[in-house]
Formats: sequence, C-alpha cells, structure tokens
Amino acid sequence: MKKSYTLHICGLERQLPLVMISDNVQIASFVILGDVELTVACAGELIQHAPDFDVLITAEAKGIPLVHEIARQMGIPKYIIARKSKKAYMEEPSSARLSSITTNNEQQLFLDKADAEYMKGKRVLIVDDVVSTGESLRAMQNLVSSCDGKIVSCLAILAEGAAKSRDDIIYLEYLPLFDRQGKPLS
Repeated sequence: MKKSYTLHICGLERQLPLVMISDNVQIASFVILGDVELTVACAGELIQHAPDFDVLITAEAKGIPLVHEIARQMGIPKYIIARKSKKAYMEEPSSARLSSITTNNEQQLFLDKADAEYMKGKRVLIVDDVVSTGESLRAMQNLVSSCDGKIVSCLAILAEGAAKSRDDIIYLEYLPLFDRQGKPLS
C-alpha cells in the first residue's frame, strides 16, 4: 500500500503523506506552513497568473504565508484574513459557514467591519493553498460579496479532486484523491 505521493511543483519536489479522510478515500496532505522555499516559489508563480486586483484575501490559517508572500513580492502593504473564530477586537463582524474536507465539524469564517469596508467596491483576489470541495472558497466568496467586493478570481497552489474542472480558480498543479491502496481515483 502506497503511503505518500510525490508532488512536483515550481521546480521543487515534496513527499506528501497519504491520510484517510473516509472509509475509501485518502488525500495527500499538503501543508505549506513552515516551508519557506515552497511558499516563495509558489507565490512567485501564482503572481504570473494573477488578474488585476485591488485586495487580497485568504482564510486562516494555511493560506496566510502564501498571501503574505504574494503581497510581499508585489509590494502590497495590506491583505485581509478571514478568521476562523470571532475575535474580541472585531467590530460588527460578518460571517460565513463552511465544512472542510479536512475538518470534521462545521466551521465559520469571520470578517471585521473595517476589513469589509476596505473591500467595498474593490476588485478582490481570493488566495488559498488547496481548493478541494470548494467550501472554504465559497465561504470567502460569500464574505466578499456581502461587503460588495468584486471577486476577480481565486488563486490556489493546488486543485484537488474534482476542483481541477472548476473555471473560477487559477491553480498551479492538480492533486488527485486516492483510494485505500493509494492509487489515484482520477
């Protein structure tokens, strides 16, 4: 039985451990947190494909180093983080619900009123590490739309499973889902 998947991306190679998420399906666990080399390379490549935008947004937590590096490389002084919990400093936060493929419980994303006002009427580019079911993306789209931001696209490092067929995301590589034995499902 296969225990890992070899990912080739931006001239780099990473071994991703296979993790069971249901009785018959495994995912290749892609965690960008702490991998500076991969973050810098992927950000640089994604920038080459980015449409014109005014504001960057990502969901807490794995998208944060990626959106930070994109902003740093482009000289953008601010980006927005949709938080996974309501913080005491948030004034009149808006929220959106989601269910993630890697999390058992329903989650919420929260956006502070000041961030919502900052996005109003602007072209917003959503950034994520992996798009799989699209639940996190949908929640961020709902937050952006609720504050009258104009979504121009979503950038992601990987499109997992059926997400490869989506036409509303720009991604660098496809990441298959796997069966119990570690064979790609499609």
